[in-house]
Amino acid sequence: MLIPFDAPLQHGVLLRRYKRFFADVQLDDGRELTLHCPNTGSMLGCAEPGSQVWVSVQPRPGRKLPGTWELVECAEGGWACIHSARANRVVEQALQAGLIEPLAGFSGIRREVRLEDSDSRFDFLLDGADGECVVEVKSVTLALSAGVGGFPDTVSLRGQKHLRELMRQRSLGRRACLLFCVMRSGISEVRPAEGLDPHYARLLRESDKTGVELLALALNPEPDGLRLAGLLPVIA
Repeated sequence: MLIPFDAPLQHGVLLRRYKRFFADVQLDDGRELTLHCPNTGSMLGCAEPGSQVWVSVQPRPGRKLPGTWELVECAEGGWACIHSARANRVVEQALQAGLIEPLAGFSGIRREVRLEDSDSRFDFLLDGADGECVVEVKSVTLALSAGVGGFPDTVSLRGQKHLRELMRQRSLGRRACLLFCVMRSGISEVRPAEGLDPHYARLLRESDKTGVELLALALNPEPDGLRLAGLLPVIA
């Protein structure tokens, strides 16, 4: 299943990424543009100056920046999609199509849900005859080593909070799932990035022991779109 981009992408070279949300890119036609960088993480290994990138250039009235950075070529080959919001969009389509087998069979899919017994907003709430399942999605672009994807790419207090909340929902009797959306080609398994956030790694192992479901959905990014490539093992 290929999920295409909204418009054809253009190739360029990354000059620099700065202030988290800005990227200067030189396109093949020589233009230098400041584009939106839709990623709040450190982008470790994905934001080196001189990297080959693919961007969407769609200037519109009222838009501050003329486009968005979408893909970067990885050092080992292949691509990573750095547009982290695309993870939720892809997961939603995969859920609707029943392509994530452990989460198939639910009759209702709601996005961005805040439950009465929680102060957190979950990416998805699935409803079915057997009850509810809360799902939190995390975008993975970090390669810890050859074939091994990691999360997070820096200390993530927000990620730690989400794990604690998933464990709490599990203790209340709901199914709870952490779904890593792997948006980098060449990844065959996902592990916590213990060297970058050891507390997150400890919480992930605790979550696994308390019944939080740990899943990873692989995508193969390419300039034409994001291709679903099935589930990967998560090694807590």
